[in-house]
Amino acid sequence: MNRPVFDAEVQAAGRDLGKLPEWDLTDLYQSEEAPEIARDLDWLEAACADFAATYQEKLSDLDADGLLACVHAYEKIENIAGRIMSFAGLRHYQNSTDSGRAKFLTDCQDRITDYTAPLVFFSLEINRIDDATLEGWFAASDALARYKPAFDRLRAMKPYQLSDELERFLHDQSVVGASAWNKLFDETIAALEFEVDGEVMGIEATLNLLTEQDRRKREGAARAIAGVLSNNVKTFARIHNSLIKDKDVTDRWRKLPTPQMGRHLSNDVEPEVVEALRDAVVDAYPKISHRYYELKRKWLGLDKLQVWDRNAPLPMAKTRTIGWDEARETVMGAYARFDPRMAELAEPFFERGWIDAGVKPGKSPGAFAHPTVTDVHPYIMLNYLGKPRDVMTLAHELGHGVHQRLAAPQGELLASTPLTLAETASVFGEMLTFRRLLANAADDAERKVLLAGKVEDMINTVVRQIAFYDFECKLHEARRGGELTPDAIGALWMSVQGESLGPAFEFMPGYESFWAYIPHFVHSPFYVYAYAFGDGLVNALYAAYEEGDEGFQAKYFDMLKAGGSKYHRELLAPFGLDASDPAFWDKGLSMISGFIDQLEAME
Repeated sequence: MNRPVFDAEVQAAGRDLGKLPEWDLTDLYQSEEAPEIARDLDWLEAACADFAATYQEKLSDLDADGLLACVHAYEKIENIAGRIMSFAGLRHYQNSTDSGRAKFLTDCQDRITDYTAPLVFFSLEINRIDDATLEGWFAASDALARYKPAFDRLRAMKPYQLSDELERFLHDQSVVGASAWNKLFDETIAALEFEVDGEVMGIEATLNLLTEQDRRKREGAARAIAGVLSNNVKTFARIHNSLIKDKDVTDRWRKLPTPQMGRHLSNDVEPEVVEALRDAVVDAYPKISHRYYELKRKWLGLDKLQVWDRNAPLPMAKTRTIGWDEARETVMGAYARFDPRMAELAEPFFERGWIDAGVKPGKSPGAFAHPTVTDVHPYIMLNYLGKPRDVMTLAHELGHGVHQRLAAPQGELLASTPLTLAETASVFGEMLTFRRLLANAADDAERKVLLAGKVEDMINTVVRQIAFYDFECKLHEARRGGELTPDAIGALWMSVQGESLGPAFEFMPGYESFWAYIPHFVHSPFYVYAYAFGDGLVNALYAAYEEGDEGFQAKYFDMLKAGGSKYHRELLAPFGLDASDPAFWDKGLSMISGFIDQLEAME
């Protein structure tokens, strides 16, 4: 049954915002009943069986042209499966409490998992081919050599792959393993109801109240979230315990040295680079988050900050709702000022139903840009409520969308950007928007509000996400010792929160359960450091742009067009940047510290 529409949500979602766009998913399929879905599922079943019959146990006998044909066939399968799952998934995100949509998604997932089971051999056999043979094929065919980065990523897993039989088992078992727990999490979160001042709303509208000017309203929202999460914490603890144990078992069988290693491999990044980032951020806590929140404590006239003050507007900030048209003009103007091509690539998102912006009952919380498949286009999901941060979220997700459009010609195997670089265009889009707003500030008071807002966004992107990463590291390590109670998980959460936020804060009872609503821990373990990686990278990139790096725009577009076809060292080299250099991260963090310097100078 769908959750009823509550007055508070209707008012929050529709007040003074103008006409908010909704997705038009017909570029994927017309409807769940579209005959093209049945056609594509039938094609997929036959194509997967034919692929296995044609290539299984024969890959090593191919020549370069034969392997290229094999890769093209594999890409086509990826495309059709991706189109179906994108359509089913996006419909589900629009209303994850709708049992019909949930059934459609699960049925598609079950069938595609069954159909693609015969493909498991492909990566296993590729990893049994010796290096000299592969290099010979690449040398013989430029068209095949283009796919070398995809083969490199496959072969990175070579030391950790299991037998063919076990790999097939893990593939088949996935629909009742991690993905099932993922769906339970999504459905549970979407169905939660929070009462604030006598009005009932979903999690997105409630979280939005934490940025209200009215401190009493912020406190009410925080306490409502704490109460509801605490009442459901056993369910969330069960989900996390099960997912982490499932991952631990698989990692142990694969002989992966750490729980994080699988993410590092998929991101094409060395563990020591991530640890250098993590250490640089943790070392910077006192000069960034601790220092900023002490300033904010004084601005708010409080002895201690509470958790509901973390994202509070400054006292001098004007409370106003930003309509959708103004948000669009602000972001598009910033994009066009950087390069008209950016605005041209972004325009169709607004005009063709590629954005779903409104807050609606049952809709998944948060925001994302989903690339779908390379011969369609991305779709952006927002929960737009007219706050300044919502404008920045639009700039962020639109950056993802532009990046995904530019990378699409690389094809299904090379378009996807590793997470360490996936946040580049999104964070850069935010920075462009912020700089435009700052340049147009009417006075010092407005400039102070903008600077403080940007510092908070950067702290949320860098400090908060590295604290999340540390929490996950501690959580996975602790789970190896046995089942974790909700209290044990809460204690780990509080240990990183206190360290990262600093002495300006005290924490209300119930805050120990706030880990429960963070989707990244469930859907993408250890994803979160990608945000900090992207912010530090963009800070360094933007510094190069401001310094007048010759041909910056052309190099920037080339980087986005590359998608996943190049390693981070190659992509950053034209800008004279190297993420393996510890000084690289200090340069990025110094931009945040510099903004805080400016705020202190305004005192």
